[in-house]
Amino acid sequence: MKIPGPDHPITITPAKTRWRVSFQNHVIADSADVLVLQEASYRPVVYFPRADVSMEYFSRTDRSTHCPYKGDAAYYTIVMDGQFADNAVWTYEEPYPAMELIRERLAFYPDKVEIYPVEDAAVNPGAPNPDVNAAVLHTDAGDGTSQRAHWPSNVDSPEAPSGGVR
Repeated sequence: MKIPGPDHPITITPAKTRWRVSFQNHVIADSADVLVLQEASYRPVVYFPRADVSMEYFSRTDRSTHCPYKGDAAYYTIVMDGQFADNAVWTYEEPYPAMELIRERLAFYPDKVEIYPVEDAAVNPGAPNPDVNAAVLHTDAGDGTSQRAHWPSNVDSPEAPSGGVR
């Protein structure tokens, strides 16, 4: 077992957007809870929680590989509508302690499936809109006070017209 370090860095960070995987024009994974693993100079890998993946299209294979930093990987073949992608999915079911965050998550080979980010609002119309939420927090709390401090004015106050009447 090797530990990631300056000579071979590995970082795992939550994605900033929702991600999907499609196979044969069918979405087989859709999640706003993905992790992005960046290992040394390799391409980033997106790991999906199993709960957000259509496992009914997967068949476990005998293939296994070993990574000295992550542990032993198990593989799945995707089978859908008579089409298949052999060993297109991998998982670390018992990763080394430094890689615990990817336990039971699934990653996909980008040459066998399509992996892409999506805007949450485009696929989840009920998702909270951050702009609307910000505006609501700066409005009346119901008792005559604002929930947050008022925003600074973005225009000057109008001058009273001559004659003193508006």
